Amino acid sequence: MSENHAAHTHTHGGGDGEETAGWMTAAKMLQDAAPITVPEGASAMTIQVDWEPGDPGTPPHRHSGPAFGYVIEGAVRFELEGEPERVVEAGGTFWEPGGDAIHYQDGNALTDAPTRFVVTMMCAPGKPMLELVDEEELARRKHLRAPRPTA
Repeated sequence: MSENHAAHTHTHGGGDGEETAGWMTAAKMLQDAAPITVPEGASAMTIQVDWEPGDPGTPPHRHSGPAFGYVIEGAVRFELEGEPERVVEAGGTFWEPGGDAIHYQDGNALTDAPTRFVVTMMCAPGKPMLELVDEEELARRKHLRAPRPTA
């Protein structure tokens, strides 16, 4: 028996056979984000986003607290300030710290199929879930954006 399997095995009293309890093996770690800062008094909301093929997604924006996402179907083009653009495929996760960081992209990376993801966001009291970033601020912070892919 592998070490990992042994850690998730539960013996039911009296017998010499082992059974694995379903609740001990049902959960699978998808993402572990640290450190995170949650605004005091924050609320949490979970939303589902459905993008049609090729949809560029939300314009550059930020969230007042951390956000954690899971791609259900398709592929998300994800870009956070200071990080290179990447594609997160179905079954993959993403997260962002919130606060001042700009989230540049969250659109559908596929031109021939829809994309669906869920995201749970921690929202600071009295702040909107999402705040768009204007062109002036984007220009001021251009040096913080990772180099753009060429092609």
